[in-house]
Amino acid sequence: MEIRRNGSQPSGKGPAETFTGTVRIDPLFTAPDPARVRGASVTFEPGAHTAWHSHPLGQTLIVTAGCGWVQVWGGPVEEIRPGDVIWTAPGEKHWHGAKATTSMTHIAIQEALNGKVVDWMEKVGPDQYPAF
Repeated sequence: MEIRRNGSQPSGKGPAETFTGTVRIDPLFTAPDPARVRGASVTFEPGAHTAWHSHPLGQTLIVTAGCGWVQVWGGPVEEIRPGDVIWTAPGEKHWHGAKATTSMTHIAIQEALNGKVVDWMEKVGPDQYPAF
């Protein structure tokens, strides 16, 4: 058994290449081999969001605070709130983040395929991010 104490891992900033706005990433866990699951708590300040991306083995998001948006390529923008659980299928192009006027925090859980958990793509355009 291993217990990772709250605050024992440093927070990081979401890189400008893959995020718009202010994003804080708090690592939660990386399971040791042969397991391949990883998790982090991600906080998006108002208006902050990811670039378009996909995950080779999919992703689960659990919204813990605030209110945000999520969108699958070609689909509608969906509002997400605390308690919502979002599953994104392997290879499904999507983005997620806070609404323009409120922050949002979620726990992100994904598995690594050959050490890789995400494929980053282009940034979300201003015509794609809701202004409301």
